[in-house]
Amino acid sequence: MDTSYPREDYLPVPSHKRDPPPTGLVPPPPRDHLVWSIFNTIYMNFCCLGFVALAFSVKARDRKVSGDVEAARRFSSKARCYNVLATAGSVVLPLLLAALVITGVIHLSKLAQESVGFFTYQFGPSDEED
Repeated sequence: MDTSYPREDYLPVPSHKRDPPPTGLVPPPPRDHLVWSIFNTIYMNFCCLGFVALAFSVKARDRKVSGDVEAARRFSSKARCYNVLATAGSVVLPLLLAALVITGVIHLSKLAQESVGFFTYQFGPSDEED
């Protein structure tokens, strides 16, 4: 048996001649975030970001239906970013405003309590002028 040279079926195949690996796992299609965009447009339309997110969501859905997956991923990513900004702006800013109002009220109440002592000062009998 001659084992000095490898047989043809054992020779390495160049990478450009190999068959692509079987694709058993297909990546999921991109999400279009349409429901989230509609919710932000109707209820939390901070600086019209919900409307912009809705426009990108519709574009992502159209591209996904037409088969252009890469464009659908780009529009989906933009829709998600605008949805996050709209939700954060509509939730965080009112909470921040409420916190500022509460701290302002607390500060003013302390200031008013300190000034009550100044205005209720009782003059003694020697301090009165006749």
